[in-house]
Amino acid sequence: MNSGGAEEAGYRRRGLMLVLSSPSGAGKTTVARALLARDEALTMSVSVTTRPRRPGEIDGTDYRFIDEAAFGRMVAEDRLIEHARVFGNNYGTPRGSVEEALTAGRDVLFDVDWQGTQQLSANARDDLVSVFILPPSRAELERRLCARAQDSDAVVRQRMAKAADEMSHWAEYDYVVINREVDETVNGVAAILAAERLRRHRHIGLDAFVRRVSAV
Repeated sequence: MNSGGAEEAGYRRRGLMLVLSSPSGAGKTTVARALLARDEALTMSVSVTTRPRRPGEIDGTDYRFIDEAAFGRMVAEDRLIEHARVFGNNYGTPRGSVEEALTAGRDVLFDVDWQGTQQLSANARDDLVSVFILPPSRAELERRLCARAQDSDAVVRQRMAKAADEMSHWAEYDYVVINREVDETVNGVAAILAAERLRRHRHIGLDAFVRRVSAV
């Protein structure tokens, strides 16, 4: 929906939080980047993390890379809307920037695991739309992890061992998409986003607008 048109009509839409989760290697990062490239109304939530920066990652764009002490202060001051420890590193989402975007009617995309999704649901369920992305098979998941060439064989084995536990949480999500082919998956998630933007409860002042339109 064109937010400008909505404001001119006397109502506005509150933004939503679109969460993508999957086991490592199932494709959520690829899907997220494709969605951001095609949808100017969608912005990526930039998490803070204590893990080392990988080759090609940009501080402040991919993540905000901070140390353990800074992360601990953010948790203590309740400045994170969700946080989790994954593979020995801490990840979290700053609360202030997310609320600012939602209030302005902007949609925020999250690349978080099931722990983060549970916390987002507890803190802001009405704003949340959650999608779990599954691989087409276990063998394909392992192939994708090996093809990334970002992790050692030991880390790949660790991620495969954790995948079963991660996938056991699929039923906690609003939608489930099997990532057989990237374009098909991106189109499916885009359709979910388009429909969720039209949900009645996201539109502030819509009741007054309808009364004006229906007045005789």
